[in-house]
Amino acid sequence: MTYEETVDPTGAEAVRRERFGKLPERIRLEDTVEERPAVLPDPAKDTYNPDEWLVRTCL
Repeated sequence: MTYEETVDPTGAEAVRRERFGKLPERIRLEDTVEERPAVLPDPAKDTYNPDEWLVRTCL
């Protein structure tokens, strides 16, 4: 009796071979990178206000 005679191709092995029998398709490098346009920094966001610092630390 050979190995081919003992294997049942219609059972669970056939289902497994259909699902896992080949490698997934390659993903191109261009498809793995997300590009977003750069935004200009907001000049009002990072301004230093000495009065605000004084109020937050001294009160």
